[in-house]
Amino acid sequence: MRMSAYSLLAVSLFLLFWFTPVRTAAQQAQPETLVIEGGTLIDGNGGTPVRDAVIIIRGNRIETVSRKGEVSYPAGARVLQADGKFITPGLMDSHVHYSGWMPELQLNHGVTSIFSIGSGGEWALAQRKAIEHGKIPGPRIFLAVGSMAGARISAVSSRSGTEGGLSGRQVTDTAAKAREITRRFIDAGADMIKVHRGPPAEVYRAAVEEAHQAGLPVVAQPIGPTVYAREAVLAGADILEHAAGISYSIAKDPSQWEGWGSIEQHSIDPSPYADMDDAKAEELIRLMVDRNVYLEPDFIAMGRGFQKERLKFELQDFRLFSKHALSYYPERSRLKILGTYREFDHLTPDEWERRNKGYQNMARFIRMFADAGGKVVTGTDTAGWAVPGLGLHHELEILVEEVGFTPMEALVAATRNPAEGFRVIDRLGTIEAGKLADLVIVNADPLQDIANMQKIEWVVKDGKVIERTYHPWFQNILPRGGVASRPWVAALKRQNIQRDPSWAFGQPPPGIEGVSPTMVTEGDPTLTLTVRGVNFTLKSLVFYNDRPVPTQRVSDTELQVTIDASLIERVGTYYITVKNPEPVQRPEWGGGTSNRASLMVDFRY
Repeated sequence: MRMSAYSLLAVSLFLLFWFTPVRTAAQQAQPETLVIEGGTLIDGNGGTPVRDAVIIIRGNRIETVSRKGEVSYPAGARVLQADGKFITPGLMDSHVHYSGWMPELQLNHGVTSIFSIGSGGEWALAQRKAIEHGKIPGPRIFLAVGSMAGARISAVSSRSGTEGGLSGRQVTDTAAKAREITRRFIDAGADMIKVHRGPPAEVYRAAVEEAHQAGLPVVAQPIGPTVYAREAVLAGADILEHAAGISYSIAKDPSQWEGWGSIEQHSIDPSPYADMDDAKAEELIRLMVDRNVYLEPDFIAMGRGFQKERLKFELQDFRLFSKHALSYYPERSRLKILGTYREFDHLTPDEWERRNKGYQNMARFIRMFADAGGKVVTGTDTAGWAVPGLGLHHELEILVEEVGFTPMEALVAATRNPAEGFRVIDRLGTIEAGKLADLVIVNADPLQDIANMQKIEWVVKDGKVIERTYHPWFQNILPRGGVASRPWVAALKRQNIQRDPSWAFGQPPPGIEGVSPTMVTEGDPTLTLTVRGVNFTLKSLVFYNDRPVPTQRVSDTELQVTIDASLIERVGTYYITVKNPEPVQRPEWGGGTSNRASLMVDFRY
């Protein structure tokens, strides 16, 4: 039976309207293609640079690495003309304590990956995921999630974490507990395991066994009281941050450094290197090279004013901070970083000379280590001691000008070596087909002058060209929360223990030690929040971002709070306080208002 003309027309129109949107959607689904044409490729492997390179990037992966005239370009590709420029892998900072205000600074300086060594817990995990999904801009984050520390050290530290939690330093002096903590971090999504100062050797060994079974590296800061560099290496640690514990392990007379590592400042004090025994140094280097241990020296943090280019670095930091568009940079961090350049100016001549000699010998040790085949990775310990992003460029210059690296060695230390040491070399660290597309294109040859790495034309992260500018309105949509003023709460508890009779009448000052849960997901239903602390009464009232919410007292140390679903519809960090009404006894302890905790509302994916 023949189809009528009208029927044929109807079928044709149906097919047209049916298939056209499908074809358009398919076209839109094709990943964007970027071509970098021309330029000299320094691929991160340390070999001879390749002139007239062509790099084809499809989506977030490098598809082809070739040369001009040897490959055709995909239709519709965006082409970056890189003739006369130099192409390197994205830079990596191997020692970062990440904060939500860092993204622009890191990316604008070509730092496309960071290794967040310290704790961060659920907030850091949420940041990593949000960046991966494009919800928040930022460098690629690899996380330790939390860390382990010895009980004796943690007893005097305000950074100790909650038992069974993720944030802070989890306290352990036993192998069994170390295994439990390590598994907890791995289950949470850790990219590495961090062992801080204090634990005995069996803790290191247990953490190493668990981490290596999961394919993760162990980053260590072994500065006593029983485990230093040598012991940590024998226990299987993969990376020594700050090149920690080495100075003690190679000292001519360790007895004069008794108690080294008992305070936090020792982790960035090079003084024991002044007592360096070259024979011990050579023996330790052989051990580390044999065990494939990576060293992250943190010269920008260890030197703090001893660097040859101190005035140049200080001026660069100052000029960057002077930008109005960076007004969001925390003032406290700004002043701290600028102050590091003059931190040792108050020392006596003898103290200054000893510390300076230690710094110089540390540089000499790192050169000896590299000459013996050891692998160095770049790190800055930002935001404590360096400007995020810019500080890594200073670290590169120190490696070249003071340690004696070639510019190529320095670039490998900032690209391939970190990727290899942190076990992500299959994805990053070099410019090769199949790897993630993180690159930096600069306008002058960094192999002639490593400072040319600051002459950036383009930064490509995850296959996308980054807009290299600063925005005064920049704000992380999910700022870091937590519990503020923990030492204040501890002091408040001590007052309670003393049973001060002046608190017998009126309302006592409340304090928050923690809340549970600490994170929910946007669009979750109404929840019950538990607030733990001290001095909660029948009249205590919880405020959620300064808005009172239904509160029920369970005990003087616990409140149950109802958070309506309408209050957790949007992503953000919301602040929790407890208020006790007048009359308040001892108003100097907060005037009846507690310290601040937070509830984070994460993205729903």
